Amino acid sequence: MTHSIIIVDDHPLMRKGLTLSLNSEPDLDVVAQMESAEEALEQIDDLMPDLAIVDISLPGMSGMELLKHLQARHEGIKTLVVSRHDEVLYAERAIRAGARGYVMKLEAADMIVQAARQVLGGGIYVSNEINERLLLSMAEGGRERLMQSPLELLSDRELEVFELTGKGISTRDIAERLHLSVKTIESYRARIKNKLNLESATELMQRAVQWVENEAG
Repeated sequence: MTHSIIIVDDHPLMRKGLTLSLNSEPDLDVVAQMESAEEALEQIDDLMPDLAIVDISLPGMSGMELLKHLQARHEGIKTLVVSRHDEVLYAERAIRAGARGYVMKLEAADMIVQAARQVLGGGIYVSNEINERLLLSMAEGGRERLMQSPLELLSDRELEVFELTGKGISTRDIAERLHLSVKTIESYRARIKNKLNLESATELMQRAVQWVENEAG
């Protein structure tokens, strides 16, 4: 039996590398590659793949939002995240949004086939560290003791606004990109400042830029 797979990632070389690795296996077949969540949602009804491999940072709608859409509309399609973002901050969020696995891009070439097979087989694929955190979270009935970084206090949407701020995108452009009002984005920023104990918009910008640069490095 051959499993059909789509890849949603805005980096052509990453899509090509993942496709080569997966298509080298007789039971795995990449049937489409998309560079945006919107493109994926347009084609998903026609393709109905067994697995969608999704990046978190996409132009327009984020990968996290795409996961939630797929979970709500197509529960039968399994999802696996492949991202450069730190798994400590994003893996648990992705699992809560409906993903069945999380692979760091640095490890993707070695792990993608194993991860895809595990998810397609009904399992969950995460690193040992994240698996331990998820189990602890369940055992303790919450996430409070697992918080290691102040950024973990942010909601998915707040973290998205924080990242876009760090990329130097204006409030108006963030609002257009997320299909929200400028007032709503300003409200998110106020909440982020409060949660991170930041005094001013300048401090928020500096912290966000520093974080984005660290993530990219």
